[in-house]
Amino acid sequence: MLPSHHRNGVTSGYAVGCNNLWHWAGPVSPSTNVLHVDRNPYYGGAEAAFSLQEAEEWANRVNNETGDHPFEDASVRLGDGSPEVGTQLSASRAYTLSLSPQLIYARSQLLPTLVSSKVHRQLEFQAVGSWWIHRPGDSGDKRLYRVPGSREDIFADDMISVKSKRTLMRFIRHIGPSQLGADEAEGEGSSLQEDVGDASLTEYLTSKFKVPDELHAPLLSLCLSQVSPQQTSAQFAVTRIKRHLASLGVYGPGFGSLAVKWGGGSEISQVGCRALAVGGGVYVLNTGINSLDLPAEDTTNEDSRIQLLLSNDEVIKTKFVVGSNWDFPKAARLSCDCDRVARSISVVSSSLESLFPATAEGGPVPVGAVVAFPGASLGRADDSPPVYILVHSSETGESPTGQCVLYGSINMPGSDGQALINSAVQQLLESAGGPNAKVLWSLRYTQWGRGETRSAQPAISAERVIRLPPPSLDLAFDDALIDTVKDVWQAIMGDEATDHEFMTFEDREGAYEE
Repeated sequence: MLPSHHRNGVTSGYAVGCNNLWHWAGPVSPSTNVLHVDRNPYYGGAEAAFSLQEAEEWANRVNNETGDHPFEDASVRLGDGSPEVGTQLSASRAYTLSLSPQLIYARSQLLPTLVSSKVHRQLEFQAVGSWWIHRPGDSGDKRLYRVPGSREDIFADDMISVKSKRTLMRFIRHIGPSQLGADEAEGEGSSLQEDVGDASLTEYLTSKFKVPDELHAPLLSLCLSQVSPQQTSAQFAVTRIKRHLASLGVYGPGFGSLAVKWGGGSEISQVGCRALAVGGGVYVLNTGINSLDLPAEDTTNEDSRIQLLLSNDEVIKTKFVVGSNWDFPKAARLSCDCDRVARSISVVSSSLESLFPATAEGGPVPVGAVVAFPGASLGRADDSPPVYILVHSSETGESPTGQCVLYGSINMPGSDGQALINSAVQQLLESAGGPNAKVLWSLRYTQWGRGETRSAQPAISAERVIRLPPPSLDLAFDDALIDTVKDVWQAIMGDEATDHEFMTFEDREGAYEE
């Protein structure tokens, strides 16, 4: 797969790509050449992970290269400006802060895909434990409550009345913690549609099960919806809650979702890049596409390749080009019909140990927790979007011992969204961090991408230019990405592609270390 022909500075390639997953989708023929160019000086693109210094450099790059990234309005802040904050921060390299800290459910398609490709050997998975919700206590103070995520949790919860437990159990029994495989679960789609219709989550819970209003937000948090219960479709919510329940206990007692140590999605991307290199492909950082020239309609088959001028002045001729809209030169980009969310990454001075209890006897101590702040708990209207904070302990390798990292997100871009995230962070520290807990460092930005209801299908043009969809803004890994990668791989391989070969690699034990 190493480009084999160099004539007058022209490389003859089969596929040139700019995305971090598609290039290792499956076996290719011996004559196939794969070149992966990345105009960034770091791996991962929208899934990158940074040290403190690298994060500051990234923020400057985002603001100076407007329109060239699915990000905007990035800024770094050093705590509250007090002198002691700087002394509490460790060296820049002691932190690995991820742009993609998504959860990976135990029932996700990603996990068997990583196993079949053998690259799971290079990854370390860790448990994500409790879901928490923030709401006023009896005295008016803000408090955190652990969301019951299983039947056992519901029975043990002393904050839910007996009557509410009965209605909640009716709902859980009705939707069923399906243990079906992915193919079997697809067959449930029509019956689910008949059951929920076009109702919102609020309408469905109220009209069919009489679930009290105070339990709507906790159930919303289990499906990680980034809009209010009134705006979340029941079909979306039920599907996601079923996934949550079905994932519990798959890899151990008390948890159903995972995090990847040392940077989440960035670590998966880098493993993919190493897999490409081991397979003979070429990966080049700091190199983008300056221009893209399609062949004329009357050209012969031999000259029907796409010609690219790279930023290092090398000319590439290739049969296929694959990338996201931001990977193409500006003249070749399409208008971006994207959603936007406000996001932040905060390093805090507390370990927040109370958020990471072992959730079952014999279960692991989790490294991650999810905290949801309904709009009403932040002084907003009931139909305002919630703030989610993914809390990662130092065991993830993302921060030093005694500190942790908070990843905040809200479906409200710009300064309004950042103000609500900041309020949520402060209330979280007041509730779980103790009187001396504070934010030591934070990165704030807006991300462009694909919301929960948008298609993940790639756009494949007749000229063999394949445009990947914008990155998912989901808080959990989006399994649609696997199907997208498969579609692209099949488009390139044509008749040579077979389902059983997708993401199935020969055993290369020890090759990565070499």
